[in-house]
Amino acid sequence: MVDILAENLSGKAVMSSDGTELGDLYNITMNLESGELNHLLVSPHEQLRHERVDFEFDEMGRLRVPVANVQAVKDYIVVAR
Repeated sequence: MVDILAENLSGKAVMSSDGTELGDLYNITMNLESGELNHLLVSPHEQLRHERVDFEFDEMGRLRVPVANVQAVKDYIVVAR
């Protein structure tokens, strides 16, 4: 995978592999000891119905998408559901 600076990802749209627009990337969590990336925190779009999403929500209402689900990063960040 091509190296991408984190500052270029902030605010990027996140879409599931079935074409559902989930929201915009808010932040990325990581393990500070290992440096391993854990989750994408996604600010969901207002029209996104929570019952149609397979991901957990954090205490601020953002989606927690495991980094392992990321399939592509181009115009959108595409994630597997």
